Amino acid sequence: MDNALDFFLFQIYPYIAIAVFILGSILRFDRDPYSWRTKSSQLLRRKQLILGSILFHLGILTVLAGHFVGLLTPIAVFDALGIPHGAKQILAMTAGGIAGSLCLIGLCMLLHRRLFDTRIRNNSSKADILVLLILLVQLLLGLGTIPVSMQHLDGHEMVKFMNWAQHVVTFRGNAHSFIADVNIIFKLHITLGLTLLVIFPFTRLVHALSAPVGYLTRPYQIVRKRAV
Repeated sequence: MDNALDFFLFQIYPYIAIAVFILGSILRFDRDPYSWRTKSSQLLRRKQLILGSILFHLGILTVLAGHFVGLLTPIAVFDALGIPHGAKQILAMTAGGIAGSLCLIGLCMLLHRRLFDTRIRNNSSKADILVLLILLVQLLLGLGTIPVSMQHLDGHEMVKFMNWAQHVVTFRGNAHSFIADVNIIFKLHITLGLTLLVIFPFTRLVHALSAPVGYLTRPYQIVRKRAV
């Protein structure tokens, strides 16, 4: 039973999550482009928003970049550069711990603001609050992996996750076997991360795919014409 569950969650589910993420985002942008926005509540209350948003976005972007580089860079590259697996793991734990903590502080500020400010709470959908709560759990799980990783400072555990991720993105089979015996907290962290990809197209998270590259060169917006 455990092997079947591992096979589904870490061999099949990643492709389901990626497919829903890509196709769902395309369909939403095509069919309902006006819903593709941050739904900012800055006009309702700026307090806590600026600092919380900066800490959250700085932390989460650093965490995502670290995951992307750390998991998808071929192991042979680190070996060729002479970077020991243990050193890479310690770096990941240190940088990830700092960035994750900043992200957690910012997220708690944003969540407190959304839950305990009456105006913002009344203008928030259940999906808005649910996404923040899921992100909170995911961050806590991620930070919770650090004490577990400290028990394996030789970097062997991290190599397992690199092999798993690289097998998934290159469409190779038996990816799940690499992480079959890892601690349950890692499995929960990965599963919830994939679930975030599934719900991504149906929430305000889609704004993460938007880059305001044309903001500085955009034409003036005409709000109302001057009376003649």
